[in-house]
Parts: sequence; C-alpha cells; structure tokens
Amino acid sequence: MIETPIVTTLWDTHQRPQPQPGTTPAAYSAEWYRLPDSVESGEGTERRALTDRDGRRRDVEFPALPGPLPHPVVDNHTHLDMADGLVQVSVADAMDAARSASVLGLVQAGCDVESSRFAVSAAQSVPGVLAAVALHPNEAPSLAASDSLDEALADIAALASQDRVRCIGETGLDHVHTSESGYAAQEESFRAHIEFAKKHGLALQIHDREAHADVVRVLREVGAPSRTVFHCFSGDPELARICNENGWYMSFAGTVTFKNAKPLKAALLEADRSLILTETDAPFLTPHPFRGRPNAPYMVNYTVRGMAEILSADLEQLCQQIWANSERVYGQF
Repeated sequence: MIETPIVTTLWDTHQRPQPQPGTTPAAYSAEWYRLPDSVESGEGTERRALTDRDGRRRDVEFPALPGPLPHPVVDNHTHLDMADGLVQVSVADAMDAARSASVLGLVQAGCDVESSRFAVSAAQSVPGVLAAVALHPNEAPSLAASDSLDEALADIAALASQDRVRCIGETGLDHVHTSESGYAAQEESFRAHIEFAKKHGLALQIHDREAHADVVRVLREVGAPSRTVFHCFSGDPELARICNENGWYMSFAGTVTFKNAKPLKAALLEADRSLILTETDAPFLTPHPFRGRPNAPYMVNYTVRGMAEILSADLEQLCQQIWANSERVYGQF
C-alpha cells in the first residue's frame, strides 16, 4: 500500500484545538502549517490561483465550520490532492474536520493515473474515505495524441480492483474545455470506463459539461452501470426527468445554492429524492454565501442546508435520504 502524503505541521494533530462551529477548523488555518516558500511568495503553481480572473486577490481563508447536521451525510465527490487557499491539508485532517460537520464519509475522485493512485492510498489509509479512479475526459485527447491512452486506461483498470475502490470516476464528456477534435478520444475513454464499472460491479461518476445529449446517448448505447451518478449535476429539469426514468443518481454541488442557478434549482425540485446525492467537488464550487473561497468536505454541510431550503424539506429527513442513497451507491463507508 502506498502511504498517503502528509503535510508537515507545526504541532502534532492532537495538540490542535478541537473544531468549534463558527470558527475555521484548525487543520485549515495557516498558522498550523509550515507553508511552502512558493505559496508564501504567492508563486504557487500547483494550486488554485490566489487572484481571481480580474486580477483581484481572492479571499483564501477557509469558511467557518458549520454547526452539526441532525443526521450524517456524505461528500460524494472531492479532490483532497488539489490545494487551495494557503494550506495543503492531509486526508486524515480533512476527514476529522468533516466529521465535526456531520460529514462521515467522502469519495476521493481521481482525474488521471497519479491522482487515482492517491485516491486508492487515501481510501486504504483513512477511515471514512472511499476511492474513485478514472481519467478525466479532458485528459483523454492529450493521452490519445501521445499514443498513451491505452496504457493509461490499463492502469485505471488495474486500480479498479484495489480494496476500497467503489467507483469509476470521474469520467464522461466535456464540450467546454475540449475542442471538437478531441470528442472522439473522450468518447473512447468514456466507453472504456463504463465497461470497467460494469466488469468490477462499481458505481460510475460522470463528468458532464454541456454534453448532456451525448452523455445520455453513450449510456444508452453501451448500457449504463446499475449505479450511475451525474457528478456535479449541471442539467435542467428535462435531464433530471431522464435520470429519474433511468434510475441515474444526481449529485448536487455548491452550485445549486448560487443565486443565479434557477435551472439547477428547478432540476433539484424535479429530481426523485431517492436519486439525490450531494458533494463539494472541493476545492471548487464553494456554496453560497462563500462562493469563490476555498472549499473542503466539511462544507457539504452548507450545501445540504441550501438544498433543504430549495426543496422546502425537513433537514433531518433530507440528510437521512442522502445517507441512504450514498450507501446504496457506494456501500458502507
């Protein structure tokens, strides 16, 4: 087993203050970490930008820990290997903070061979973490161009049989960040991943970026796995109805809480409650009212609260439903 990477800290974890609602969890506070020189100088390259698209400095402090939920939930899709803000938090610390917010399970998603290996290591090292392994659709065209797509797919197929791997993801189609010339490679990769999921009896997490019709077409042509999840669901009520008809799960991220997300809110209202999941997609898509700031698994707590408001649902009942749906898709955490 590969050891999960751990960031060097100033003090032992047990010496830190216990997370308190209304304060930033200690694991996400810069004072508890020795920051890499590249980050201290603002020159970090393997993390999200510290400035926004307009050149304005982002607020890179993690939001406060919310109060506990009336029932545990699951962050069904996160990327703990991707840094944001001023700290790189270890998987164990991220899970500790999540538990304090009633998030008792998470799925660490892979985007390439390296991050998929990280996901497997994290899941095998830290209780409450499960792994998803895959090549992101935007990786496929460059891999095909270098004649290495087949090799990378073989690596993912090998990882799929590892202990604590419960999902193939994230895979799918992206018509935003890949030009039309790369669509064929994306679809080839997507079809291969679908077969991996069916062969190993795993769930499938789909990345669908403005490619709804083609994603649905491929799923119908190849035959979708019995547990298919639209990660970071971005469709409208019509796609929600298609998912309802086919028993495909819809995982809602912080985007559903954004003020301008009317079609997405309408899709949530259309979705069958037995098919609803939730996620952070951290470090991206931080929910309202913290949009633009760093995201982390504990923040799915805020998204669930927002979903309950949109649905006019009892918060405890919604949390119970999300937990049951998550275990039905991934098994026990």
